[in-house]
This record gives sequence, structure tokens and C-alpha cells, in this order.
Amino acid sequence: MVQGTDRVGVVYAVFAYVIWGFLPIYWKIIDAVPASEILAHRIIWSFVFMVFIVLFVRKWPGFIDQCKIILKDKKKLFSITMASIVISLNWLIYIWAVNSDHVLQASLGYYINPLVSILLAIIVLKEKLTKSQTVSVILAGIGVLYLTFSYGVFPWVSIVLAITFALYGLFKKIVDIPAMYGLTIETMIITPIALIYLLFLPENTFSSQGALSIDGLLLMGAGIVTAVPLLLFASGAKRIPLALVGFLQYIAPTLMLLLGVFVYGETFSFEHLISFGFIWLALVIYLGSIYRFPIRKIKSVDQ
Repeated sequence: MVQGTDRVGVVYAVFAYVIWGFLPIYWKIIDAVPASEILAHRIIWSFVFMVFIVLFVRKWPGFIDQCKIILKDKKKLFSITMASIVISLNWLIYIWAVNSDHVLQASLGYYINPLVSILLAIIVLKEKLTKSQTVSVILAGIGVLYLTFSYGVFPWVSIVLAITFALYGLFKKIVDIPAMYGLTIETMIITPIALIYLLFLPENTFSSQGALSIDGLLLMGAGIVTAVPLLLFASGAKRIPLALVGFLQYIAPTLMLLLGVFVYGETFSFEHLISFGFIWLALVIYLGSIYRFPIRKIKSVDQ
């Protein structure tokens, strides 16, 4: 039997990944709005929502202390600024991909993300690969190359999403601050740019339809759907083993894959099956080498 805190942690983490998995539906509803405008609103309203949360839980003094620490540490300031930039790029490509009928490519990107993180660990952190990890990276590379040559088009959406999210994780690791403060600071850094973009936009949804229109309310809600799963994940990850987090993280891209094929009618060809097959095999080998998760524990969680 798992401890009560483990059960709560599993619930939090699963809810986070399920929200992320179904998030394409949210962006599809407002696909009439350009991706860049959606991104700007997502950043601004995420910042507003996070400030509200920080104030509500009475963590404002801690938030100010974190800001002071970062301002005094050039390495942390650079890292969190870069984290803000790469996650904004990740959000932009993701929203564009979903609203341009590339949900499968987005799904593929988040499947290969952990393997890109391995490469970054080798290049930046000078970590060494085990034999199993080497095989995983090679298999994933074969999967991407197969999809490229079979279609004659490089899956750039998948690669950019995987790289930007891996870089985001790397910069977050360097900064190492609580998720609540981290997201607030990251969105605070980019919010002025997002505001300037919207102010100089010839016509935006708020000015043409009003903030109380359906699209206007959904754009404001983008801050909530961004922050809530991240906070759930942060709470869940503290309570459960890293191994379990590793298994649960594939809920989101799997749901995205199912949405792309069965809801939005994207083609899942034999070539896709071969490519995804290589990547799924790579992930099985990778998880086995990294986590060595006991079968009994998996069963106890499922029960």
C-alpha cells in the first residue's frame, strides 16, 4: 500500500497531465485568434493569476525575497530570463501547431522531450550516457529521421517543442526556485513585451469584440489553464517518487495523440506508426535504465 501523501501526489500529478493533454481543445476553441495574440494574453493573464495566487496564500514577502536574490545573482537572473524566453517560444509554437492541425507533431515533440534533455545533460552538464540511454537516443533519432525521409519534411514543430521545453527545464534547474515564484517571475519578465505587442497590434480581440466576449473571456482564462496544471504538478511531484513522475508524464502526449487522430481527424499513417514505435521503444528503454521502477509499487499505486 502507498502512503496517503503518495495517493494525493498521484492525484495532483495525474490531474496536471490530463489538463495538459486536453489543452489542445482549449486552443482550438479560439483558433480564430492569431497564435501570437493568444500567446500575449496567455503570458499577461498567467502573470495576473499568479500574482493573485501569491497574494491569496500570503507568500508575497517570500516572492519579493526571491526577486531580490535573483537580481543579486547574475547567473540566476540570466537563467530565469532565458527560461522566460524559451517557454514563451514553446507556448507560441505549441498554440500555432494545435490551431494549424499539427497536434500529432506536438505530441511527438513531448514524447521525445526527455531524450533531448539527456543530450542537453551531456553537452551542458557534462553527464555521461549509459549504454541503455545511448540506445534510447539512437532509436529516437531513427524515428525522427524515418518520419523526415518518409514524408520528405523535417518535423520541425516536434523538434522545436522538444528542444525549447528541454532548455526550459535546464534553466529552471539552474535557478532552482519554487514553481509558484518561478512562474510568477517568468511571466513578469515577459509581460511588458506582451503588453507592448498588444498595444501596437492594429486590431486585437479585446478592442474588436470586447473583454466580455466569449473569445475575450477565453483569452483571460488562458492564464488559469496555464498556471493551474503547473501548480498541481509541483504539488504532486513533491509527494511521489521521481520514477512515478517519469511514467505519468506520458499521459499528456498520449492524450494529445488520441485527440489529434480521433477528434481532429489528423492522419496517423503507417509511417507515423513506425516513427512513433521507435520513439516509444526508446522511452521504454530509457525509463527502464533511469528509474528501475519496482513492478510491485506500480501495482500498489494502480490499486
